[in-house]
Amino acid sequence: MNFTHWWQLLFYGFCLITLIQLFYYCFFFFRLAFYKPNTKTASQTQPVSVIICSRDEAANLAKNLPGSLVQQYRTTHEVIVVNDNSFDDSKYLLEEYQKTFKQLHVVELKQEARFIPGKKFPLSMGIKAAKYEVVLLTDADCVPASEYWIDKMQETYDEDTEIVLGYGAYHKKSGVLNKLIRWETFHTAMQYFSYALAGKPYMGVGRNLSYKKTIFFRHKGFTAHNNIASGDDDLFIKTAATPSNTKINIDADTFTLSEPAKTFGQWAKQKTRHYSTAKYYKPLHKFLLGLYSLTQFLFYPLLVASILFYGWQYALIVFAVRFIMQAIVYYLCMKKLNEQDLYPWFLFFDIWMFFYYIIFSFTLIRKPKRVW
Repeated sequence: MNFTHWWQLLFYGFCLITLIQLFYYCFFFFRLAFYKPNTKTASQTQPVSVIICSRDEAANLAKNLPGSLVQQYRTTHEVIVVNDNSFDDSKYLLEEYQKTFKQLHVVELKQEARFIPGKKFPLSMGIKAAKYEVVLLTDADCVPASEYWIDKMQETYDEDTEIVLGYGAYHKKSGVLNKLIRWETFHTAMQYFSYALAGKPYMGVGRNLSYKKTIFFRHKGFTAHNNIASGDDDLFIKTAATPSNTKINIDADTFTLSEPAKTFGQWAKQKTRHYSTAKYYKPLHKFLLGLYSLTQFLFYPLLVASILFYGWQYALIVFAVRFIMQAIVYYLCMKKLNEQDLYPWFLFFDIWMFFYYIIFSFTLIRKPKRVW
């Protein structure tokens, strides 16, 4: 076989990679891009227990906890803070808040849970202490984007719904790192929201997640993966979510906002911990997510090779088809998740993903640390 045939096969491979990518955009991501929640004829409110786990996060609690305490919600609710073996001033700060906010309840943990790393034990204690069926989870470093976070999140529930996935965004700041962090967060959310809409939910984020106590205890909490430090959000959703019991809520009032990492090293550490759970996903989800990542990783090397060695006109036509599809999907999805300022950068971010996968690929085989 001569070199011409080799480059022809390479171009055909590039076309196949592009077709697979277009499948993901058309079958999955279009669902979020054109998503419209069902209009409810009647509104129902129910008691809600907000649960926040904290360890040595007095500064974050001072900054963010008031956002959960001043929610405008016309039905009974409580805010539970699980203070997990903190050595800072969290205990005294929470005692001061309790004098003003009667809905605030504190669960003090003074002993470590042996053989259960991460925040799964304190979160389990918070859920057990919750008075109400609907629990709404967030983190100490998060603040609700509006005073209607509780109200709008619980509105999503109906008779069949047991899990509601929300969006945990990051504060918008200047700098390329901030945009990279928010792009990765958006890109991940676009996937798990779209998969949930396609009836294949596989993860949520603990920064903004709600489910019912009954489903938590039905699946025996986190016992299936108690030995893993992370995964209190995505691995639980992997276990408990079904096509019929899971909904999403992307109303801007339901977003939570977190402070992004200040250095690339801090962000890399966070991503290492988060991605270490991917190996425990269901085989179908691992296949779908892995195939998408692989084709995204191979797209630009094959594009460059096709331009150089086959025919730049044909290669650019294939590129243009995918680019137009991306432009439509990203614009609509970013608009829904209030990340429109990232849109002019999307081609740069798409190329960056090639390097992103190289940098973070080792997390799939690295053993996660037993801390949270």
